[in-house]
Amino acid sequence: MGNRRTFLRTTSLAAIGSMMLDHTELFALENQPVAFDLHCHPSMFFASGTTLYKGDEHFTKSIEQMKSAGLCGAFFSLVGDAPLIEITPAGIKPKGRYQKDLGLNEYARQIAIIKQLLLKNNVTVAKHVDDFSAHNLAAFLSIEGGDLFEGNMQLLHTMYEDGVRSIQIVHYVPNTLGDLQTESAQHNGLSLAGKQLVKSMNALKMLIDVAHASYDTVKDVVALTDSPIILSHSILKMEDNRPIAKRAISIDHAKAVASVGGVIGAWPSGFNKSFDEYVDNVKRLVDVVGIEHVGIGTDMDANFKPVIDTYEQLPALQERLLEKGFSKSESEKIMGLNAQRVIKKVLG
Repeated sequence: MGNRRTFLRTTSLAAIGSMMLDHTELFALENQPVAFDLHCHPSMFFASGTTLYKGDEHFTKSIEQMKSAGLCGAFFSLVGDAPLIEITPAGIKPKGRYQKDLGLNEYARQIAIIKQLLLKNNVTVAKHVDDFSAHNLAAFLSIEGGDLFEGNMQLLHTMYEDGVRSIQIVHYVPNTLGDLQTESAQHNGLSLAGKQLVKSMNALKMLIDVAHASYDTVKDVVALTDSPIILSHSILKMEDNRPIAKRAISIDHAKAVASVGGVIGAWPSGFNKSFDEYVDNVKRLVDVVGIEHVGIGTDMDANFKPVIDTYEQLPALQERLLEKGFSKSESEKIMGLNAQRVIKKVLG
């Protein structure tokens, strides 16, 4: 029974409680995959119908790679402000705001796309902690940017019924909820509507994501939330002249997320000069916030010049973490167990 602690940590509550499992299946569950991606957009599914979409075949290939790379799950993220942003030589820029009902229409379009793609690939939408198992890829749904709400908090309940379990408060377009990293402040943190969103998400047992949020916004979330949060994809600051440096976070910013038991998804974007430097930056993040508060957020396939651009690289990432001196159990926490812990804590 030397692996009993690992078994209890990585097996769903339903599997543990079931008396129908034979000894063979119990031992198989001990070795189930632990990796979890806190933020991804396989094939840029949210852009379906445009030239940015990589196609259904690419989505299927991503699902196959997830499974072969040992992922137990991921947050498949809709993009709340997708029609309102454009890619320029200077980076992603906002180009407008939603008019009445357009945000709701965009949400309906994207939720239909991702559900259809998952169904086509025999992957079910994960809604509960029991959806973690040794035999399935748990596809949790999230939304990047709260622009879709347009002041309509009732939409949150609709999203919950649709299976959405995490919302990132801000993205690239300034919205009515809070301030973001890449634009001038307009609320000095969370707005009143943003504070109501935090309370409502806590009540519904949804996971709050503060990626892209300004430090003041994160501090306001931390002061209000009664549950752990995530910062699904970022990295610690380095030189200011690095690509997308505005999206990096300070030490205090990172510690604020950790202070409520949260997890930061280390982001393998072009901010990192190489895969090896990314591994070093994962270690820097662990040194700042502790081993319990770091995970992986790939931003696949919508990342900027990524140093990880296929799930086939994830086993190599774990190998490099071991080479950097992390123990096997520590590397597993980074690869996915920390993310699983927070999801199970919040979803209940």
